[in-house]
Amino acid sequence: MAEAERIIGTPDTPDADRGEQTRDEQTRDGRERAGTDGTAADTERPRGKRRIAVLFAVAAFAYALDLISKMIVVAKLEHHEPIEIVGDWLRFEAIRNAGAAFGFGEAFTVIFTVIAAAVIVVIIRLARKLYSLPWAIALGLLLGGALGNLTDRIFRSPGVFEGAVVDFIAPKHFAVFNLADSAIVCGGILIVLLSFRGLDPDGTVHKD
Repeated sequence: MAEAERIIGTPDTPDADRGEQTRDEQTRDGRERAGTDGTAADTERPRGKRRIAVLFAVAAFAYALDLISKMIVVAKLEHHEPIEIVGDWLRFEAIRNAGAAFGFGEAFTVIFTVIAAAVIVVIIRLARKLYSLPWAIALGLLLGGALGNLTDRIFRSPGVFEGAVVDFIAPKHFAVFNLADSAIVCGGILIVLLSFRGLDPDGTVHKD
């Protein structure tokens, strides 16, 4: 009986040991993979937060620069003669613009106000998936410029959501604009260049 048990049990024992060893190895490998994935995720989170910080820092700088420049223009330049910077090729001239950037569409002030607010909301939502530094700068410029002009739409006369934007940069043979318009245009150009290069806001690169 003992001999039979020995004969029957002998082949099973190594298989059982190998099964246990395999399970241990799988468990260990799973832990290692989990640790690796966890480390990568932990690395991506601070990286994403830094990009978001860059976006809002650029936006805050652009917004503050636009706001301060408009305050100076309203206080020192409005109702005064234009100031020539480079002869008649570039001058500072205070103008109230009820339309879009560069003086277009003055009959649609409320619509442009709604569009600006929508752009701000979209940028803030997109910031959650932002892992690209160039995209952070581009979106920051757009956000700062949109906030600058939206502030005028809300708080300047003739009324809320119908306020006229303060423009003052007047190149020769070109529309008068402000620093917020400049930030929006620069941000838009940068986004176009990034799109042509195949760089997405999440940091991935694709090629068509």
